[in-house]
Amino acid sequence: MLPEEVRSVIEEMRAERIRGASWLARRGAEAYILLSELLEGEELERALEDMRREIPAVNRTMASLHNLARFIPITGNPDLVRAKAEEFIRLGEEAKREIGNIGSELIDENEVVITHSFSSAVLEIFKVARRKGKHFRVILTESAPDYEGIALARELDSLGVPFEVITDAQLGLFAKKATLALVGADNVTRDGAVVNKAGTYPLALSCHDNHVPFYVAAESFKLHPELTSEEVEIVERPYARQGYRVRNFLFDVTPWRYVRGIITEFGILVPPKEI
Repeated sequence: MLPEEVRSVIEEMRAERIRGASWLARRGAEAYILLSELLEGEELERALEDMRREIPAVNRTMASLHNLARFIPITGNPDLVRAKAEEFIRLGEEAKREIGNIGSELIDENEVVITHSFSSAVLEIFKVARRKGKHFRVILTESAPDYEGIALARELDSLGVPFEVITDAQLGLFAKKATLALVGADNVTRDGAVVNKAGTYPLALSCHDNHVPFYVAAESFKLHPELTSEEVEIVERPYARQGYRVRNFLFDVTPWRYVRGIITEFGILVPPKEI
């Protein structure tokens, strides 16, 4: 049985709609830190066994949660649990900074970048490119039904980056106006496919047809060590409009052949051979 305080963090993670896999992984690591402050010995070991099931179950599509749960050892030593959780957070922060540095080099002067959903890694690329004095603009989808794109628009507004928001249905129309595509990822499978917010696959297809290079920004903990694209569980959330059920799968799968490269802290990997 997990302590109520830790259970509360997990429920907060389940309820989150805007922030993605990186935020959830960090919040999950913070739940481990909290657990290390509350339990020790056999009680801690039993709780860690529960966490091995509970953390990935928050969203089974996200590789970050799978990898976090396996990064923390099953032990009765709370100091070790805390140290490993803090290490995971530190590595994640370092990875994002490096992705920002590497990815910003892909943005040329007067680039037109198209993106979908809200990715903290993509946002970091935009921040670093802005700090380097680059001038570019962004085309972003509203990303219905949770409208993560509007959250990104607010961030771009604060950075002074020019942008325009489009409906998801206009991806094909606006892809031809872009010179570069940048999206995040919730999972990069063992066979090199990218699992991300539903709508990413249509964007990749539109970019392919219009010869727009399509890149994915993802920390290495989003690379799944085991699952292929056929084995990933795609989560569907109940959704209705005006009394009618609307199908609402949260993610789709983009085959590796449409991806120019995966921007990681280790460099730009070319799927599937370098995954």
